[in-house]
Amino acid sequence: MPQHTPPRPICGHCDGFPTVIVTTGTRTPDGQRETISANCPACHGTGHTTTPAARAHSRIGT
Repeated sequence: MPQHTPPRPICGHCDGFPTVIVTTGTRTPDGQRETISANCPACHGTGHTTTPAARAHSRIGT
């Protein structure tokens, strides 16, 4: 029987979108836009985390 691994929790900081491409506003000599990539600092570009993310809000009135 195949072994099933439980799914890893999705990173709460990037919501599973760990790498983005950002345009710098300049153009290369051939006219294309200059871009850089940025990885999520919390999950280091994996999209998953080993611990659940902290809650973004606090409970009011408790």
